[in-house]
Amino acid sequence: MSMKDALEKIVGKENVSDAAADLQLYARDLSLLPSGMPDVVVWPGSSEEVGQVVAYCNENNIPVVPISSRTHVQGSTIPKQGGVVVDLKRLNKILEIDKVNRLARFEAGVTWAQYTAALKEKGMRTIMPLLPRPDRSVLTDTLEREVPTNIVYDYGEPTQSMQVVWSDGSIFRTGSASVNGFPDSKSRGANPSGPGIDFYRFLQGAQGTMGIVTWMSAKIEHETKIDKIYFAPIEDLAYAQDFLHRILPRRIGQECLLLNNVDLAAIIADKEDEFDSLCAKLPPWTLILTISGVLRRPEEKIAYEENFLAEVLRNEFTSVALSDKLPGFPGLARKLMPMLRAPWPEDVKYWKNRLRGACQDIFFITRPAKTPELVAIMDSVAAKNGYPISDIGKYIQPIEHNRACQVEFSLFYNQEDEQEKEMVARLNREASVALMNAGAFFSRPYGDIAPIVYDRAANYTMALKRVKNVFDPKNILNPGNLCF
Repeated sequence: MSMKDALEKIVGKENVSDAAADLQLYARDLSLLPSGMPDVVVWPGSSEEVGQVVAYCNENNIPVVPISSRTHVQGSTIPKQGGVVVDLKRLNKILEIDKVNRLARFEAGVTWAQYTAALKEKGMRTIMPLLPRPDRSVLTDTLEREVPTNIVYDYGEPTQSMQVVWSDGSIFRTGSASVNGFPDSKSRGANPSGPGIDFYRFLQGAQGTMGIVTWMSAKIEHETKIDKIYFAPIEDLAYAQDFLHRILPRRIGQECLLLNNVDLAAIIADKEDEFDSLCAKLPPWTLILTISGVLRRPEEKIAYEENFLAEVLRNEFTSVALSDKLPGFPGLARKLMPMLRAPWPEDVKYWKNRLRGACQDIFFITRPAKTPELVAIMDSVAAKNGYPISDIGKYIQPIEHNRACQVEFSLFYNQEDEQEKEMVARLNREASVALMNAGAFFSRPYGDIAPIVYDRAANYTMALKRVKNVFDPKNILNPGNLCF
């Protein structure tokens, strides 16, 4: 029996394809990495079907590449060794929205557009990254530790529990989902540690190399009652970081981020031809800070935070012009506030593709005080490689009340220009190495950067390989990714 025939017996003839047109859709993504063709693609309709597909592939030493999102940007879903692409887009149910315990359980194929709309109908919201693509999988982005714009410590880890298919096809539930009678058991709780040992961190950032997660429970929150958004034009990044270090550990603010003029112009432009004029008018950096009142005593919470901010600005940081308006941009508050709590609109070209059509991101974790130095290093390497400094998108996201921050540099390029693509690929490698040498921590390495990171962490890499050998001894799950 052929591989295609065997898979058809599991998921049905209409949910398996080896047609060239279908396979081409999975052979490449929006990254700079080379393409790789799968042999077959399957669209299972349940966790049990996923398990049976994986079990068959394990028995026959066939590579398996799991996919959940509709758009991919890091190269982690390109088949490196052929095999079977397991596309989970049919697993697109929101299984429950529990307002009492403030959690939602959803399958791998649920997108940001679908998820946020369903939560809004229930008066709930999710804590999310900056303007995610509407067709990206919520589960994938959560597993990949995409950093949320909300800096409150409680939201730093949204994962509660999950269901995973191991490489032998067996199905396993983590944390509180592992109790008898789940999901109806009163003891299911919301603690990710659950009874006994938990595996949820083991599966984070693994890019489908340890197991295939088919559903997840994650934290959600009630919609806010009152919201206010503030802006501050920033010339001195170090001074701005000192200000954030003063206010964020005091639990002031909800969303908080720093965007340079390139990124902010790409986000707020109503039309693509407005970008250049907006970029010229915007300050080098803009601090965006929201404060919110939730269910209990929202007016008092807002008043406390406003009073604290006023005192700090009056007595300590007189040069921070924090206001509910950004000079020269009337109506920006009304426009940007709802954008921070929604995915990018489905009918508008994605903001990172508006400038040149494609984008390569460099992102890492660092201490806030190091951000001016690392920005200077990025500018220096870009200039050396002939990439205009004025074209680099820059985004700094404080994490957990500014305990740390993620820095993201966006290199925009024309995907049809091979010389430009080669230059951006070279710049990506050189800048990443220079930033690593200066202390940047690449916690989520992809593509060309992954081998560099793992070569520098020999003991960690050896431990990962030993664990991989336990859970996936035949190395069928997304081979060629991470250090496997």
